[in-house]
Amino acid sequence: MAAERIVLKGITWNHSRGFVPMTATAQRFSELHPNVDITWEKRSLQQFADMSIQQLAERYDLLVIDHPWAGFAARTQSILPLDEHLSAEFLADQAQNTVGHSFESYSFNGHQWALAIDAATPVASSRPDLLAEHGLQLPETYEDLLALADRKLVAFSLIPIDTLMSFYMFCSSLGEDPCQQEEVVVSEHVGIQALQLFRQLASRVDPACFHRNPIQVYEAMTLTDDIAYCPFAYGYSNYSRRGYARKLLHFHDMITLNGESRLRSTLGGTGLAISAKCQHVQEAAQYAEFVASPTCQQTLYFDNGGQPGHLSAWQDEYVNSQSSNYFASTLPSLQRAFLRPRYHGHMFFQDHAGEPVRQYLMNGGDEATLLKQLNDLYRESRTKE
Repeated sequence: MAAERIVLKGITWNHSRGFVPMTATAQRFSELHPNVDITWEKRSLQQFADMSIQQLAERYDLLVIDHPWAGFAARTQSILPLDEHLSAEFLADQAQNTVGHSFESYSFNGHQWALAIDAATPVASSRPDLLAEHGLQLPETYEDLLALADRKLVAFSLIPIDTLMSFYMFCSSLGEDPCQQEEVVVSEHVGIQALQLFRQLASRVDPACFHRNPIQVYEAMTLTDDIAYCPFAYGYSNYSRRGYARKLLHFHDMITLNGESRLRSTLGGTGLAISAKCQHVQEAAQYAEFVASPTCQQTLYFDNGGQPGHLSAWQDEYVNSQSSNYFASTLPSLQRAFLRPRYHGHMFFQDHAGEPVRQYLMNGGDEATLLKQLNDLYRESRTKE
């Protein structure tokens, strides 16, 4: 009697880094488990950030998610706690080989809601050929960066979500992580300083940056010869691989803010979760373990455009040789990255707080008034618990 045919549907995000490794791992998993078919669909980067995982979990068995959804997932139980379906040994290896806070970012209320298959944070990138052409070195300090921006060679992402993540970065880099208190996002002293530093830089770049996400920044860096340096944007190792784009990007740790400590950016990355509505949990869990395993992460997953979440892949000689040393060069940034809040209501704050900061960067304004507006949004988000 033939084994039952099992079909699993997955949803991921629309980029070579998000879609191709999932289809490649699904194909190989089906070859190893001939009765299991896994199909992947994709949604835009903005939909990836915005669309509720509760809605997605109604329609899909497997979900690639953003970690700020962890608190929401724990509250709604829309995805499965993986610690109830994967071995303690496997999860211990994942925790031990986390890249920065990546594994922890999907832990909430004592459960593990996703596996960190992909790790990312804002890092610096450059066009070595353009820097050489202009006789320039990589900037080391904030003053160096401003000088380079004055030469119109700098770009970064300033759409609302990236603006907010960069505001978090400036606060953390000034010594105060945001959203650690119940009433205020950050102290007025640090908040004002962070906003002023940020505007100092944002006022020096092409206004087109206010409409670009990190992918669009990297496309502009590689399709034109106008931008030599990006000081911080969520890293994409694809652009450091031969043949992916017109020109190769090199990625780096970030500048120092005060001549001592380097910028501390806001952790990103993606995790693989299983819907609570999944009818074939055992097979879905087997596939999740396959994708997140060190062997797959170092080979099949990376070879098909993935940006691994397992530390062994970041330290792997082959992986680095194929990506202009992307992983070894940016690992320090990942290891110190700030883990943003994941409480149930924080997605409300994240969805609404970026645009006021962006408007300030574009048009100026009173920093204390803006911080009060952010604090009001923050307190409202905390009532959504």
